[in-house]
Amino acid sequence: MPAPDPSAAVTERRARINDQVRRWCERARLDGRHPPLSDVAALLIAASRVDGPTRQALTARRRAGRTIPSIGGFGGLRLLTDEHARLATRAASLRPGPVQLAHRYRAAELAKRIDGLRSAVTMSNMHYGGGVRAIRRERRDGVHLDPGQRDALFAALQHTPAPLPVERRHLHEFRNAVLESTAQHVARLSEHTRAEDVGRRAVDALERAVEPDDDRFADRYDTLLFLAGSLYDRIEGSPAWHSEHFVVQRAQLDLAEELTQIAVDTVALQGILGELDNALTSTPAARDQVQSRHDALVPVWDQLVDRVAALARIGDLLSQAETQLRAMASMRWATSLDTRIDDLIARSGNRELSADNTHQVGDQFGGVEELMGTYRSALGGDIAALTARGAS
Repeated sequence: MPAPDPSAAVTERRARINDQVRRWCERARLDGRHPPLSDVAALLIAASRVDGPTRQALTARRRAGRTIPSIGGFGGLRLLTDEHARLATRAASLRPGPVQLAHRYRAAELAKRIDGLRSAVTMSNMHYGGGVRAIRRERRDGVHLDPGQRDALFAALQHTPAPLPVERRHLHEFRNAVLESTAQHVARLSEHTRAEDVGRRAVDALERAVEPDDDRFADRYDTLLFLAGSLYDRIEGSPAWHSEHFVVQRAQLDLAEELTQIAVDTVALQGILGELDNALTSTPAARDQVQSRHDALVPVWDQLVDRVAALARIGDLLSQAETQLRAMASMRWATSLDTRIDDLIARSGNRELSADNTHQVGDQFGGVEELMGTYRSALGGDIAALTARGAS
């Protein structure tokens, strides 16, 4: 029987993860609930919405270990901004009266909260040089952000990708509760009757209609950016990624720069496609030309999905590597324990009882190291594909 082709397994794995990422983005939904993006990931994504000099200063600040003020998560800022825009738009569409006044009052309250957060992010003396000498030193080091750049950065952070707020899920949760209750009622009424088979089919259909309580997003672009940021946090937070086993791979991939470049291209694509969609509506005579330009951008989206899928593959491999590293740690503990046992036995005049066990543990180390080599090879392939696409 021929041995399985390793390249076929790699191809299958890449296709499977790529399809999963594409499916998540097209549904604008990720399975389950996810923690908000870290400040670092949010800042890297926000860098895609500022000009070149500001982006360069942010890169220099990151490499120098310079941070910006934290407000407890920039995903919350995005939700506040969206809610303020919704209330302001709603108030403008209402006739003068108590309802409009209530919407305006609520919008004004949210505007005050956003202004407070803006001041916290842009005016901190702990994070930005306040005196002439400090500003000169920051400019010399390339890390200075002037007030206008800080305002632009705050505006960019207001677009931090985040799941839709919990309030938007209430109708979804109510719908699921109604479906589950109806299914139970139908099952109970049809039990032990001639309609039992019909009732069972109806129950099955109702249960299939119950949707999982997943994180949902405004559109496919937010989904892709949130997923990319989450994968950045996952990889950066991986003990395996920062272990001595993957020194070469860390040198091959500038993870922070990759996330920013993914965000730059995603934001640009979203903006251009939005303009083309508006043109399709406003200039029907140019529909064919506009549609052709729209179609020409399809490969750009495919490439972005592929780049994020590459990050997902790296995260998946690191999860497997972490399992093996934990096994290695257990083996080290076992080896240490065996050594202590040997010492104890030696003192009693019998050195050989645990020797075989010690050798067995040592042999297992060799197996784990071989697995680490496999992971290094797979990571190298994914990183090479990712960086090649990023450079193209």
